[in-house]
Amino acid sequence: MKLKDKVAIVTGGARGIGAAIVERYVAEGATVAIADLAMPDGEALAQRLGGKAFAVSLDVTKLASIQAMVDLVKTRAGRIDILVNNAAVFDMGPVLEVTEKSWDFLFAVNTKGLFFTLQAVAKEMVAKGQGGKIINMASQAGRRGEALVATYCATKAAVISLTQSTGLDLIKHKINVNGIAPGVVDTPMWEEVDALFAKYEKRPLGEKKRLVGEAVPYGRMGLPEDHTGAAVFLASTDADYIVAQTLNVDGGNWMS
Repeated sequence: MKLKDKVAIVTGGARGIGAAIVERYVAEGATVAIADLAMPDGEALAQRLGGKAFAVSLDVTKLASIQAMVDLVKTRAGRIDILVNNAAVFDMGPVLEVTEKSWDFLFAVNTKGLFFTLQAVAKEMVAKGQGGKIINMASQAGRRGEALVATYCATKAAVISLTQSTGLDLIKHKINVNGIAPGVVDTPMWEEVDALFAKYEKRPLGEKKRLVGEAVPYGRMGLPEDHTGAAVFLASTDADYIVAQTLNVDGGNWMS
């Protein structure tokens, strides 16, 4: 088991990619805090996984909530070895229709929330003096612009940049900061994404999802479980010499 006796936090861990990472981390021997606003889903997942996982409420748009989550995990588990910054939201629309409310909300969750969660956890890691691993979930959307997805792309480009800057700053404390950039992933959120594409591109429901899946070189959309191997690797000692990188896990959609 690659993560035996480690303590991990997975934000947005109650569903989708986050939940898949939680399950894999537990299987690899870690104790995992499922940090999410969706507490009923988080508690149900924790109950299913037994005593190696527990749910904790987290609203990444509120610094007090971030600190309360960190304090609770530290009190309950004694330390924090791994953080997966997975919590994120999505919206889209033509550039001429993007609202300030949508812009502010996406950046509040995807970028500001990610950074200050990283900061709060990194402070605890530095205080412990034993290093740690931080994994930021980016996206292929952060590698390239998309006409209808300007704000989301900008938030995820910022995540890749923050991964580089924080990785370079924190490695002196033996804290490795790296990222994972998924491509198109078949999660419940994609039903909402598909509906928005149907609205703006005048497509039948389901067509965009089918088309993007067919366009992946691997031959299908990603599944949440496709990302857990990279998440384990980057959290393990196997990745000790990897610093400030963002790994594409997208079936070949993007090469960098």
